[in-house]
Amino acid sequence: MPTTLLNAATTAATGNVFTGPVGACQATGKTSSGTGAASVVIEVSNDNEIWLTLGTITLTLGTTNTSDGFAAGASWAMVRARIASISGTGASVTVTMSQ
Repeated sequence: MPTTLLNAATTAATGNVFTGPVGACQATGKTSSGTGAASVVIEVSNDNEIWLTLGTITLTLGTTNTSDGFAAGASWAMVRARIASISGTGASVTVTMSQ
């Protein structure tokens, strides 16, 4: 069962910190009308103070779900997702991670 790092985010936001092994990260998003875009940054830390960018997922959004992701090959103590930017009418993005 995947862990949800951000659920239906509609604005630039940073999700809660998840403690545990970092697995494959996936971002999925869409708009309610027209097109849009989103940039999702997956950040990791071992001390919950200094956060490093593990990877960035760029989505081109439309009225049907679009998705992209990557697999993490290193162990980190903590992970979080951050929506760096999001645009489009009714745009929303959900970020999940496998364990």
